[in-house]
Amino acid sequence: MALAFASLAPIAAEAAQGGQRHQSPLTLSVSRIGVGEADVGDGGLALQRDTWLFGAKTSFALNRQWSLSASIGYERLDYDWSGRGSLLNGNLAPWSNVDRYGVGVGLSYRPNDRWLFLLAPKLQYAYADGASASNAQSYGVVASGMYRFNGGNMLGLGVAYLNDISEVRTLPYLAVNWQITDKLKLANPFSAGFSGPAGLELSYQWYDTLDVGVGSSKRTKRFLVEDEDVTLEIDEWVGFVRAGWQASEPLKFDAYLGYFFSGELELSSPKTKVSLEDQLALAFSAQYRF
Repeated sequence: MALAFASLAPIAAEAAQGGQRHQSPLTLSVSRIGVGEADVGDGGLALQRDTWLFGAKTSFALNRQWSLSASIGYERLDYDWSGRGSLLNGNLAPWSNVDRYGVGVGLSYRPNDRWLFLLAPKLQYAYADGASASNAQSYGVVASGMYRFNGGNMLGLGVAYLNDISEVRTLPYLAVNWQITDKLKLANPFSAGFSGPAGLELSYQWYDTLDVGVGSSKRTKRFLVEDEDVTLEIDEWVGFVRAGWQASEPLKFDAYLGYFFSGELELSSPKTKVSLEDQLALAFSAQYRF
């Protein structure tokens, strides 16, 4: 995912919350996700997943109407297999890890006090051990438009066009940043992109430094497992509860309890699909704004 759980807020949400207020020269983030063991199909194998995510992002206003951002990220996904069965009807040998590198830029335009538009090209490399990084390139672009109502609430639509490895995908999503009450807010918890749509989270500002939230989104991981564009895709839904602590003005911590469900593994060639058992997950993230 930009990560299954932890990610920097999308630039559209930052602009919706007041533009320059959330912009900073540099934001660094680190996240850890642990997913419980789950049976893979009925082939006798089980899978336990762990992920480390590292990211850096910068954003700044060019003038009153235009803002620019750039981000870079790296994910290390570790796969621990158990059991003596076969994977995907014996069409693929289990892999140990996946490396994902990503870079993106974002350009936002605010023509007036009502409208905000975003265009964000993205580039990613994702490949399992044994596959070539040079054949694992994906690229795409995310575009969205949001309307600002009286009181500052924003609502809009977005679409991600993704030329992923061996497949082209188009993902529409709802872009929202809605302050329902002084303490209750509905917003996107993730950035739309290769990992899926932006999702929705309902959060509550419990104290000045503590907030809690509940949300859900569809998450996708697609990566090269063999050269010649042979890919494996893990597609699943995640629901989560989150607790966030603003330790200081620049430092924020978040902890997540999640539940992955309706998961599937799909091999591109030969076309093979198996189910992935539902599983619990824990995640922790920290981000620091300079």
